Amino acid sequence: MTTTAARLGTRRSTMATSQSQRVADTITARTGVPVELVLITSFGDVTRAHLTQLGGTGVFVNALRDALLAGDVEFAVHSLKDLPTAPADGLTLAAVTERDDPRDALCARDGLKFADLPPGATVGTGSPRRVAQLAALRPDLRYVPIRGNAETRLGKVASGELDAVVLAYAGLDRVGRLDDVTDVFEVEQVLPAPGQGALAVECRTADAAGALSYLGTVDHGPTRAAVTAERVVLAELEAGCAAPVGAYAEFTADDRLRLRAAVVAPDGSQAVRAERTVTVTDYPDTVQAAAALGRQLAREMIRQGADRIVADAAVGRGEI
Repeated sequence: MTTTAARLGTRRSTMATSQSQRVADTITARTGVPVELVLITSFGDVTRAHLTQLGGTGVFVNALRDALLAGDVEFAVHSLKDLPTAPADGLTLAAVTERDDPRDALCARDGLKFADLPPGATVGTGSPRRVAQLAALRPDLRYVPIRGNAETRLGKVASGELDAVVLAYAGLDRVGRLDDVTDVFEVEQVLPAPGQGALAVECRTADAAGALSYLGTVDHGPTRAAVTAERVVLAELEAGCAAPVGAYAEFTADDRLRLRAAVVAPDGSQAVRAERTVTVTDYPDTVQAAAALGRQLAREMIRQGADRIVADAAVGRGEI
């Protein structure tokens, strides 16, 4: 057994280090390999621009990937929802951790639920996906773009600057802030971002089957299959992390894979929603079945005009 600690690259935020430490502890518990965290600052952490101005894709992961390719770290942990769908040369997705709660959560003043917020109340979120789906439910609220870590965003509610913020439930759990949650959006109301709630472990392709093969001990097959379906939808729509696209796949009681997806205009005025289920035993392996399911659903949505909504949203953000 090696006594040299493996170097795990992570962003510096409390949430990133908390989730990375959890992966590190699990690897050590399962393999005996010691792991140390190497803190890295990403462009997304230092810029004050909103994600809608940046396009979202890669702003939180590129610095970690650069460190991987330079050999400064052996592997890196990302929130999977931040990971671009396009493959990165020389890198591979070595593991996808078992998914935590994928839902979005409301943290509002005075313990208010979403339905109880008064007309005109200000709701902060940096996600066009959340804004679009929430606006479809409550167009009478005012959605405000915000940046910063979970603590900063929650502070805007505590100070009275905002009436509420919307964050990922799993992220709030990881930083110990579930007491701030006043409402939780079921996936039938607000579809999460593709991959939300799961963590991605990335390493150099050359190391995946050799020196770092132990990373596979934290891979969770059902989660990998589910998020594959979700991310294929995103890729087929040629949409990035800042696009108003929600997708969620889950296994049913009879071991079929059910995928739901939605593309919603930024103001909530238009939407394309679709659902499809596949019998995974009809394919050579589960991940292949998931990828086929994602492609089928995305193409169905494109026929209904989902790609036009994505393109219009990108124009509105100034990306085109």
